[in-house]
Amino acid sequence: MPTRMARREFLAGMAAVTAVTAASRFAAGETSSPFRVSVINDEISQDFGRACEVAAKDFGLGWIELRSMWNKNIVSLDERDTMETLRILKTYQLKVTDIASPLFKADWPHAPKSKHSEANSFGANFALSQQDEVLERAMEMAKVFGTNRIRCFDFWRLDDQAPFRDAINDKLRDAAEKVEKRGMILVLENEPACNTATGAEAAKVLDAVKSRSFMLNWDPGNAAYVGETAYPDGYNLLPKDRIGHCHCKDVVRKGKRSEWAPMGKGIIDWAGQFKALKRDGYHFAVSLETHWAGGGSPEESSKDSFAGMKKLLQDAGAL
Repeated sequence: MPTRMARREFLAGMAAVTAVTAASRFAAGETSSPFRVSVINDEISQDFGRACEVAAKDFGLGWIELRSMWNKNIVSLDERDTMETLRILKTYQLKVTDIASPLFKADWPHAPKSKHSEANSFGANFALSQQDEVLERAMEMAKVFGTNRIRCFDFWRLDDQAPFRDAINDKLRDAAEKVEKRGMILVLENEPACNTATGAEAAKVLDAVKSRSFMLNWDPGNAAYVGETAYPDGYNLLPKDRIGHCHCKDVVRKGKRSEWAPMGKGIIDWAGQFKALKRDGYHFAVSLETHWAGGGSPEESSKDSFAGMKKLLQDAGAL
C-alpha cells in the first residue's frame, strides 16, 4: 500500500480541491434536488477521465463517489495517481461524496472461514492485519479529496455471527472513534457478502454502535438481493438520522435467484424510497452503483441505469 503523501503534494492536492468551485448541477442551476446525485466512478469505467466525463457531461452531475481507478483501489493510489485524480476532478468540476473504501472486507479472526472470502473487492483484497492501514489510508484520501465520509463493512458473512457480533461491534466502535478524531464519519454498507445485509440487520448494528461518527450506507438493492422488501419494510426499521449515504441499483427475481437490473426495471419501489428520503430530511448522496451488465458495456449499462434513476427522482419530486 502506498505510503503517506508528502506535505508538498498534500497541500497541492488541497489547493486543487479548493479550486473545484461548482456545486452539484443537481443542487444549483437549471435543475435541483435535495440529494447529492452521484455515481460510483468505476461502474462507468476504470479510465477515471472517461468516468468523470460521462458523469459530468452525459449525466450532468457535480458529485462522484470514488472506489477504484486504473485498476487500483482508492486506498492503493500512489502520489502520482492521486494528483492525476485531483486534476481530472478539477477539470470536470466534480466533488467527492465519499471514499468507497474496502475497510473490513476481511475474515473475522478465530471464526470459521466465510464462503464469501474470495468475493470481488474492486481491486482490494487486504488481510485482517492490514485493516488499520486501510483505515489510515482511507482517512488520508478523504482529507485530500475533500470529503468527510468513508465507507466500511463488517467482515465477510458468517453462517452464525452471533458468537462474534459483540466483538465485531467493538471493532466498528474503535474505527468510528478514530475517524471522529479526524472530523469524519464511517458509513457502514449493508452488503450480502458481509454480516450486515439487510435493513433489519443494519438497525440492530446502529442500535449497538451509537457513535455519532457511525452511520449507514443504505443500499436497498443489496437488501432486496437477499430477499428483504427494502422499501418500505427494511427502510422503516432504520433510524432516519443515522442514514449517511445511499447506493442505488435495482434487482429482479428469477425463481429463487436474484439478479441486478437497471434502475426502474426491478422490484424495488425506488420512487417511493426517494420520496421517503426527501420527506425524512435526508440530504446526502444518492449514488448510482450500476452492477447490472446488460447494456453491452459498463458505460452503456450505467447510462441506461442512470436514465431510469433520473426518471425515478423526477417521479418522486426529488429532481
